[in-house]
Amino acid sequence: MGLYAEIEPYDHGMLDVGDGNRIYWETCGNPHGKPAVMLHGGPGTGCSPNFRRYFDPAAYRIVLLDQRGCGRSTPSASAYDTDMSVNTTAHVIADLELLRRHLGIERWLVWGVSWGSVLGLRYAQTHPGAVSELVLTGVATGSNPEVALMTRGLGKIFPEAFERFVGELPDGDRDGNLAAAYNRLLESPDAAVRERAARAWTDWETAVIPAPPRSVPRYEDPVFRMGFARTVTHYWGNDHFLGEGNDEGVVLRDAHLLKDIPGTLVQGALDFGNLLGIVWRLHHAWPGSELVLVDEVGHNAGAPGMTEVLVAATDRYAARTRRS
Repeated sequence: MGLYAEIEPYDHGMLDVGDGNRIYWETCGNPHGKPAVMLHGGPGTGCSPNFRRYFDPAAYRIVLLDQRGCGRSTPSASAYDTDMSVNTTAHVIADLELLRRHLGIERWLVWGVSWGSVLGLRYAQTHPGAVSELVLTGVATGSNPEVALMTRGLGKIFPEAFERFVGELPDGDRDGNLAAAYNRLLESPDAAVRERAARAWTDWETAVIPAPPRSVPRYEDPVFRMGFARTVTHYWGNDHFLGEGNDEGVVLRDAHLLKDIPGTLVQGALDFGNLLGIVWRLHHAWPGSELVLVDEVGHNAGAPGMTEVLVAATDRYAARTRRS
């Protein structure tokens, strides 16, 4: 089957998580159902109503949130005076724990896409008692080689777009960490510099989409574009705030910590993240995981074929809970 029918939240709110930040959350489906939390990508995209539809609303208590600085959460990363030093992986994991306790949830299934898979993996590694299962797609682990691939490495596949991408940078910044170099532009006091950098960054992200459609309408919103580009470069330019050892991959190194958590990895065969073999290495280092590859699909959880597999995974975990 495909996605479930559209539904509306039965509750929502703004949670004060400290540091001047308030995060938007909502709950949908069955208030007495199996708890599940949806972790969006980016970092910095915010949640979409469509994410509610990957779960059976009769079986699940579905929790969505906009992570710090994006979507309906405040303050927005698009505002120049927003303090990004308090937007890190550790901060967002702490926010998840505050929200879980606020909602009175003991354990929840964690569903993550792209950056959300990095966050979900690290959350499960540091708080295994809070996670019942993981369903991850567009799988990444946030290692420095992955960032290098998605910026400099793909330049060999898209040389014309890459020339435009690096052309926005000062000469002295074209040989180092390109995400960090773009983040410096996005922190410039000059609004025009920031705006050009946000456009150039999202143009590059659009150029490397490996399969149609090669357009991202939300990138045409200047507020979204600024907040997204600023947030993703903030993370990508700072080792995803995963600490020492991220050149080898902190999340992959600690995969053994997931041994007691069942998980499903759903990956498009055309996802460029596959070029480093990360999802295969993660699967083989995580005994409780299964890996499903979907042909002719890239980095797109909503593509035909992907949705069916992802919904089948959440259905299976709901049935598993009922049996137990």
